[in-house]
Amino acid sequence: MKSDTPHILLVNPWIHDFAAYDFWAKPIGLLALASILRYHGLRVTYMDCLDRFHPQAPPTDPYARFGRGPYLKKRIPKPDGLEDIPRNFSRYGIRKTWFKKDLRSIEPPDLVLMTSMMTYWYPGVQETIAVVREVFPDVTIVLGGIYATLCREHAQSHSGADRIETGAGEEYILERVGEHTGYSVSLKCNPSDLDAYPYPAFDLQRKIPYVPLLTSKGCPFSCKYCASHFLNPERMVRSPESVVEEIKYWHERFCVEDFVFYDDALLVDAEKHATLIFEGIINSGLNIRFHTPNAVHIRGISRQTAQLMFRAGFETLRLGLETAAFDARQELDKKVTYEEFKRAVACLKAAGFHQNKIGAYLLAGLPGQDMASIENSIEIVRQNNVTPVLAYYTPIPHTALWTKAVASSRYNLESDPVFTNNAILPCQKEPFSWKTPAHLKNLAQRSFRCY
Repeated sequence: MKSDTPHILLVNPWIHDFAAYDFWAKPIGLLALASILRYHGLRVTYMDCLDRFHPQAPPTDPYARFGRGPYLKKRIPKPDGLEDIPRNFSRYGIRKTWFKKDLRSIEPPDLVLMTSMMTYWYPGVQETIAVVREVFPDVTIVLGGIYATLCREHAQSHSGADRIETGAGEEYILERVGEHTGYSVSLKCNPSDLDAYPYPAFDLQRKIPYVPLLTSKGCPFSCKYCASHFLNPERMVRSPESVVEEIKYWHERFCVEDFVFYDDALLVDAEKHATLIFEGIINSGLNIRFHTPNAVHIRGISRQTAQLMFRAGFETLRLGLETAAFDARQELDKKVTYEEFKRAVACLKAAGFHQNKIGAYLLAGLPGQDMASIENSIEIVRQNNVTPVLAYYTPIPHTALWTKAVASSRYNLESDPVFTNNAILPCQKEPFSWKTPAHLKNLAQRSFRCY
């Protein structure tokens, strides 16, 4: 007999791309909604099309490379307009037959919630929605996430979802469930208090190789290449105590050893936030590791923060340098000067960090950027005994750099988000050549090996 309590299916879709890898990537927003729904008495099922630990997948070590690992992949046709790219295009994630079988094994849901990440990954969202629609033709599918928020009109026209939602779903998710299922329940959490929400439902995964942490939302900077301010216009911060308690919860109950900070501005106002978190971790005596793939703000690195991060167990430290062309930095952001970069590196080295744990992100493929500028940035990072980590620029709608990116691209970026794929260096005017990223990658790796 069917329960009177609605059953909500939450789905993390496939990725369609030239390359993809699980570099600590989890749908924290979707799993946060799952925890809120569960907290309010609804029944939830979670399916992850990127599940590296699916029962039918080849065995993989969940603790290898600090929890990271490769996705399964299957070669598929390239999107229209990208046929000339001399590289294979693939669907990353579980096999389609596995996904259909898993869907057919569950009770039909009353509502389907799906997230979306990179704007140019929307073809994977399309295919995922089509499969869900095939199995459950009469169920409403709601799409949210980054692609849905940044490209709402495109998502409405092309995703196949019944409804597109933008922004943070925590504030309206129960209302939407009520609209589509008739189940009415009031939100027990204060939307303006991040400490009031239950932890994201990482326990719905088959394995928990690592846990992402979001200790704040929003960013005080307005970098011209970043959409953080559009996605989270209000800066909100959790209490340091709640963050430490969450870390202890996942470590003690699920033996998680790797934690990943998803913050856009972890070290901002550090003395009132990050340093208190680090001190709490140290005082807890936990033997765990931390990683910062979203980068930390260089200006926030002092002797104190560097020492605390080292003692707390930071294993992978990424610095948000973006470029070493400091004279032209005003065109991108106002985050750091060369002297601040050198001082931060010195503090990290003095604290005990080895260069193989410190990487500085460098943007490549910016509108109007020449090869010499990137090569020079790699050299400056190398001279400071830090690992250059290339981050290829993705043109993003609603950013200050979007108009310049559109004018600089060899593609019609406004016609289709698929053309914003950073793997094809879309703002490189001359015909694309894989020799360009290969040359830069080799230069960065060679410079690291020299030290």
